[in-house]
Amino acid sequence: MREFKISNKGTARIFENPLLERLSRTHFSVPVVFYYTVAAACLLVSFLNEEIIFSKALWIFPSGMIFFSLLEYLIHRFLFHFDAKTEKELQLQYNIHGVHHEFPRDKDRLVMPPVISIFLALSFFFLFRLLMGDYGFIFFAGFVAGYSTYLIIHYAVHTLKPPKNFLKIYWKHHSLHHYSSVNAAYSVSLPFWDHLFGTMPALKGAAGGQSEGRLPDSQ
Repeated sequence: MREFKISNKGTARIFENPLLERLSRTHFSVPVVFYYTVAAACLLVSFLNEEIIFSKALWIFPSGMIFFSLLEYLIHRFLFHFDAKTEKELQLQYNIHGVHHEFPRDKDRLVMPPVISIFLALSFFFLFRLLMGDYGFIFFAGFVAGYSTYLIIHYAVHTLKPPKNFLKIYWKHHSLHHYSSVNAAYSVSLPFWDHLFGTMPALKGAAGGQSEGRLPDSQ
């Protein structure tokens, strides 16, 4: 990833075209509400489907959420942080993710633009339906609920002070990625994957001495 100075204030323009620039900015609440609603609709469709035996499907919804957390880790590690070498590759990487690292408190760029996420969601919906039949509705409900949950966690750790309870681990873990090593601590919603795949950075002196695990203040 191209080196740059992290700024906890401000933003960056990445497209000259005003429409593309506007589409690159989204308030996190838009996809959160949309995908929780989609999850609820899929569960309702499944509940009304007499062919589905819920005693056999209780594990499917949480499995969908866990699967999303794994996909989130893999996309972040291998797509957002791909080994860019040429100037065009570096610019592409900056546009899709580097801008977030340079301006981690830019609230308008903490989520994927809905135009892209809806296309990806539909692709996974049809894949799950193909592989799992009607039970794919339940798995997809867990999948998109996992996405909305991830968005809430990601928004919180970038904009709020860490709580004084066990949830503080999310703030500490993500600050390792932004302020200690961009090539580690890739997971946001389930840090377990970093431990499993060996992508946890050394904790000593990590995150610029942010002992509370919070991303540095914008003040």
